[in-house]
Formats: sequence, C-alpha cells, structure tokens
Amino acid sequence: MSRALQLARRAEAAGEVPVGALLVDGERIIAEGRNCMLGGSDPTAHAEIQVLRAAGQLTRNYRLPGTTLYVTLEPCPMCAGALVNARVSRLVFGVADPRVGSAGTVFDIVRAPQVNHRLIVTGGVLESECRDLLQKFFRARRSGANAGLK
Repeated sequence: MSRALQLARRAEAAGEVPVGALLVDGERIIAEGRNCMLGGSDPTAHAEIQVLRAAGQLTRNYRLPGTTLYVTLEPCPMCAGALVNARVSRLVFGVADPRVGSAGTVFDIVRAPQVNHRLIVTGGVLESECRDLLQKFFRARRSGANAGLK
C-alpha cells in the first residue's frame, strides 16, 4: 500500500484526484497506475483501470487470476466491475468511499452473489494516510476554487 500511496502522490502532483494502484502476483508487481482522467481526457482512466490495462498487455491475457490489487481508495462501480471481469483474486484498499464505494461500503459488486467471480476484500490498510491525502487534496481544491470568488 505504501507504493500505491506514492503513485497517488504522483497523481496529485499532476492535478488529478490522488488515487494510486498496483497489481501484484505473489511478490512481483505486475503493473502500476494512478488516476489520469484529466490529463488523458478519459473518464475511464481511473488508477485501477490503468493497472488492469497495463497488466493485460503485459500478460497478454484479460484474466488475471491469483493477483491482488492494492488501491488507496475503495473502487467505484466501474472499477469494481472491471476487477470482477478480470478475475482478480483479492482487493486491498486504503480508505472506504462513502459516496460510491463498491467493495462493501455503498455497493458490494466485488462480492455480489449474482456475479460469476468474487474477490477477497481487505479494507482499511494505511487508512489514515490514504484519507489524509484525499482530504488535503479536496480541501486545497475547495479553497482554491473559493479564492477566485472573493
């Protein structure tokens, strides 16, 4: 998760919402990613999607069984669905997303009995660090936006 936080800080430095992710197979990092929706003008360029795309290219397979995805923020519905489709085995996230969290907080797409694959989920890893990074980012964004209105 420490590496995911480093990637989230890179996203923040680029003006993106600070979310970082990596996919691991055993002890080996297969792929890394960070949010880059703004820079790529791509609403699907979430950190998790970036990681899955890179891992698929590297492994030449869209299925990634036996892997673990580490991400600083609980996945949204789009990313949770992609994790299920990719057959990722385990999800580890830092902080829950009270608005659209899809690994148990608002929805539970990754463990829903209706889907054909379910993930093992561990939340709250380095939670305070992940939360602090996101809160600091949005606080700065709000104060910057409000500064222009004075």
